[in-house]
Amino acid sequence: MSFFVQPTLPTPPKTDATRAASLIFAAMLLIMVVFQLFSFEKFPAVLTVFSFSDEALSKVWAALIVIFEVATLPFLFSMLLSPAARVAGMVSGWVVATWWLFVSLWTLMSGHGMENSGLLGATFPIMGGWWMVFFCIGLGLLAAWTSWGMWPRLSKKR
Repeated sequence: MSFFVQPTLPTPPKTDATRAASLIFAAMLLIMVVFQLFSFEKFPAVLTVFSFSDEALSKVWAALIVIFEVATLPFLFSMLLSPAARVAGMVSGWVVATWWLFVSLWTLMSGHGMENSGLLGATFPIMGGWWMVFFCIGLGLLAAWTSWGMWPRLSKKR
């Protein structure tokens, strides 16, 4: 029994299209997280406007969003990871897609005229709307596709 966690090779993608989907998903998340971190001090204020959290809780939400987006990237880039880190990265992708879908539906259904959807943080204010719902559904489809095609398998030691 090994005391330290050993990095393992990722399972090869089932298809070339799965590999392309993982890179597209990673590029989208990377763009989002870079812009969110570029003006991170203003990002919680953007989330406070959504009116489902107060100022203190919006700081926690902002940090968690960025952490989950960054945690997804090693899985999508097929880096050497432990099996637990690989599963955590895959689940983080689901959490990110679900979170942004919830935010887009919340802003659309609440009737708030949002000037900034928060997708790119406070760096580039982008208005929410139906396009954001469809974009987030696309993120969810990419998360599902990459999870199906790159599902982490545990190797059996003999």
